[in-house]
Amino acid sequence: MAIDDDAGRCVSADIAAGISPAAALFHSLADENRLRIVARLARGEARVVDLVGELGLAQSTVSKHLACLRDCGLVDHRAEGRQSFYSLTRPELMDLLASAEHLLAATGHAVVLCPIHGTRHGTTHGAADARGALRAELDHDLERLDRQAGEIEGKTVS
Repeated sequence: MAIDDDAGRCVSADIAAGISPAAALFHSLADENRLRIVARLARGEARVVDLVGELGLAQSTVSKHLACLRDCGLVDHRAEGRQSFYSLTRPELMDLLASAEHLLAATGHAVVLCPIHGTRHGTTHGAADARGALRAELDHDLERLDRQAGEIEGKTVS
């Protein structure tokens, strides 16, 4: 996705041409850095400076991706003095990402062999490392969400 300078919104040619909302959602999650930001925000709110330090990204990169995620309604912020604290708007986004991980596991990560997006055609080893880190973060977040759901239901989940 790119930032549309006229409107200041996160768009792509496909979205501007009217693709379905589901396709737009998945397109917004197609960037590895946006997924890393989402995974981090699933653990709690953070400032841009926090995300820069934790994810090792440039401030401009983090800000651009946060703007995109905000435009998509997946992230919002609250102001406290001169600082903005970002958080996920929809915790069920983590359920969607966990389902994607389960689907990848069930298909034997066949997407790695995809002629368009797989390692045979340009995906680097760094992407595999980042995918592993994201998977670990998602597992951690799912365990936390399971515990919270159990507490809400009045029972302890181990």
